Formats: sequence, C-alpha cells, structure tokens
Amino acid sequence: MPKRGKKYLEALKLVDRFKAYPIAEAIELVKKTNVAKFDATVEVAFRLGVDPKKADQQIRGAVVLPHGTGKVARVLVFAKGEKAKEAEAAGADYVGDTEYINKIQQGWFDFDVVVATPDMMGEVGKLGRILGPKGLMPNPKTGTVTFDVAKAVQEIKAGKVEYRVDKAGNIHVPIGKVSFDNEKLAENFAAVYEAILKAKPAAAKGTYVKNVTITSTMGPGIKVDPSTVAVAQ
Repeated sequence: MPKRGKKYLEALKLVDRFKAYPIAEAIELVKKTNVAKFDATVEVAFRLGVDPKKADQQIRGAVVLPHGTGKVARVLVFAKGEKAKEAEAAGADYVGDTEYINKIQQGWFDFDVVVATPDMMGEVGKLGRILGPKGLMPNPKTGTVTFDVAKAVQEIKAGKVEYRVDKAGNIHVPIGKVSFDNEKLAENFAAVYEAILKAKPAAAKGTYVKNVTITSTMGPGIKVDPSTVAVAQ
C-alpha cells in the first residue's frame, strides 16, 4: 500500500468512508479535501454490475458536459478534400491523412482526441496497435468516426468526454476542475450519470450502479448517493 502524505491523511479525516453523501455535500467535500497545489481535476468513478468479458455487456460512449472539462482538447482529424476544410473551419488543431499517420508511427502524440471520416478508417486502422492501448482510436460509438467532422470537432472542443467500462466493471470520467462552481460540477455529474444509466446493457442483471465515487486529483474518494442526483430516466 502506498504511503500517504500528511495533507492527504488530514483530508481523509473529513470523509466518512462508510457514508454515501448527497451530491451537493460530496462536491463540497471534494473541494475541502483537495490537496493539490494546482487546479485539480474532479473525476467520477462508477462501479457497475456488468460483466465486461461479455460482448453484450460492453459499455462505451461519449457525453458533452454542459460546462466542459476545464481543458480544451487538441483534436486531430483524418479527412480529405471538403471534409478536411470543414474540420479546419470547425477548429481542429491538426487535419490531414497519410502525413499524420506517418508522424504517429514515428512517435508523435501532441493531441488528445482523434476523429476520422469513415473513408479514412482503412488507413487509420493501421494505427490500431498504437492508438488502441491509449484509448485514442476513433470509434463510431463515441462519435469519432463520422462524416460530420465539424459537429464532432465542435462537441469535443465544447467538453465532450468519452467513457468506457474497464475489465473490472468500472468507468472513470472527468467532470471538471475544483475551481468550477459547485452547481457546474453538479450539472456535469448529472450529465455523465444520465448517460451511464441510458447505456445500461439489456443483458445486465441485478444492481446496475453499485457504487459512485468522486475525487479530486490526489484527493480521497467520496461516495455519492446517486438518488440525490436529478436526471431524466
């Protein structure tokens, strides 16, 4: 078990680890227990009652946070012709085809999200072993394989985040920064929670959302009572 610093241990004393807090209280605690000297990211973690080993219980998607993440993503778009022009006009940071494929193969990663038009996926597929493990491979389920590149770029720049269940049945999603207003963090949380609920696989049995925790970078986890979150179900 890693050794915790003095500030972390002091922050941990403020949290009842056996209590699931109303979302408003949980957000207050996230700020009080933030020990980072920078504007830390606030993240939500869901422990779900799914079996990720089964294809019909895989969960993957994306949601646009109402107030963004506090960080503007650098977007790389693989497109040609008019679609390349549309991507550039929408604010993509990098737009091209083979030249960027070659750069990535040589170790270039100055981007956060990759978008590709469907006709480019034959070429982009060559990068699967490089981009896949980093979670950067374009995917239709997250809206990053599309001919509507302008919309994709605009949503990503506005604060679109992807989510994907891991091997243990967990999903981790950033919902903003500790400097955000409490209301904005709560609304971002609600947007993610609603998306996770809608993504419930038909094959999932029993309790779907088993545990919800929010935390700041380097801070302790705080359990959330999801029944206190207003979402449209």
